[in-house]
Amino acid sequence: MSWATPEERRNLGQSRRKQIGRQQNDQLNIKARKFAPIALLERAERGRVPALLRLKHQLMAQSPIVFFRGAAPVMAADLALIPNTGIEAQICGDAHVRNLGAFAAPDGRLVFDINDFDETIRGPFEWDLKRMAASIVLAGRESGHKESSVRDAVQHCITRYSEHMRAFARLPLLEVARFQVHRIGDIQPVHAALVKAERATPLHSLDLLTEPVSGKSGSRRFKEITSCISRITGSRAEKIVEALAPYREILEPQRQHLLSLYRPIDVAFKVVGTGSVGLRDYCIYFEGNGPNDPLFLQFKEEAPSVYTPYLQNAHPSNHNGRRVASGQHAMQLQSDPFLGWTHIGSRQFLVRQLNDHKGSIDLTDLTGSGLAAFAEVCGELLARGHARSGDPLIISGYLGNGEAFAEALARFGCLYADQTEKDWQALRRSGKVELPRKRTQ
Repeated sequence: MSWATPEERRNLGQSRRKQIGRQQNDQLNIKARKFAPIALLERAERGRVPALLRLKHQLMAQSPIVFFRGAAPVMAADLALIPNTGIEAQICGDAHVRNLGAFAAPDGRLVFDINDFDETIRGPFEWDLKRMAASIVLAGRESGHKESSVRDAVQHCITRYSEHMRAFARLPLLEVARFQVHRIGDIQPVHAALVKAERATPLHSLDLLTEPVSGKSGSRRFKEITSCISRITGSRAEKIVEALAPYREILEPQRQHLLSLYRPIDVAFKVVGTGSVGLRDYCIYFEGNGPNDPLFLQFKEEAPSVYTPYLQNAHPSNHNGRRVASGQHAMQLQSDPFLGWTHIGSRQFLVRQLNDHKGSIDLTDLTGSGLAAFAEVCGELLARGHARSGDPLIISGYLGNGEAFAEALARFGCLYADQTEKDWQALRRSGKVELPRKRTQ
């Protein structure tokens, strides 16, 4: 795209209303589905560790919102069935209330931001907002809110998004790039996540994940934790440690130097998340200046984004770990200093620190006024991420003023949450999960 004036870019965004009007963003075309949701999930699970798929399905059967977290492939296919604005930004791809959290910035300060980018890709900006809208509705229902309250919470989210995007459109570009969202630490759910993150130090992870080696003073190794962590030894462990070499090469020189001062001690396989269960996830425990200076790196296998088949201009990434890291850098103001990528054989991995001052919200934090307040934070952070990676003038040109877009997203969120509940029930009836037996009188 050649350089355009601010007015031309704003007009371009406004012209996209002819493609899909703001009030038409409540559309959902489930009847056009050419797939059964469970079959689509099975297709997305090909190549994963077979023994873990049962665990994934059991987790997803717990509740509609947990199902939603693992069903990004289903929503991607559903979004492809309805018109979109064609206004692209880097999207998180899996925007939901549990994918925002606290972590340590490179300077050691705790920050709160979007923190999961497995599905990140360049796509229509509103796809993130629609997934977040449905997430807010499901989280609100799970935490006991009335339907009117969850709808209002979505409107709070999208209204804040729109307000911030209009403000970004008026700022110098460099100010947008370094804009910090203030006051969010005063929001109770965010405050709770920051408190958790403050406690999640490397030494805390050392106690949580490792144990002393019998007969070897000061030596530690990963614990064996059923359904969570299992140690890897021998040639398998060596292959994982060897993957540090290509990873080091993509780090900045100062990070390469810092990593060179740490010695790998032990390797483990870890089960993580909901949607990621079944993908390979390895952890390396390092020691720096003695046993009280641990470092834990996570190697998380990355598959192609679930949105790739539905985007005309999307090309399969030559490295999905790099795709995730690049998307994270594009949307976040500050990222993990050890963020990178590598490969083990033909499999592609994202590399990042494990549990370094990380903290997420619980649904119990969203009771009362917590849901609407947190929804506003979600809107603000998504706006900043899209403004950094897209064009706020084009997006704000489309959004304009008024509440038509926010009201449409609130309707969409409720409709998609209803559909998610139906899909969840379909999983429970599928025979893939073991349901609790009813007690006999």
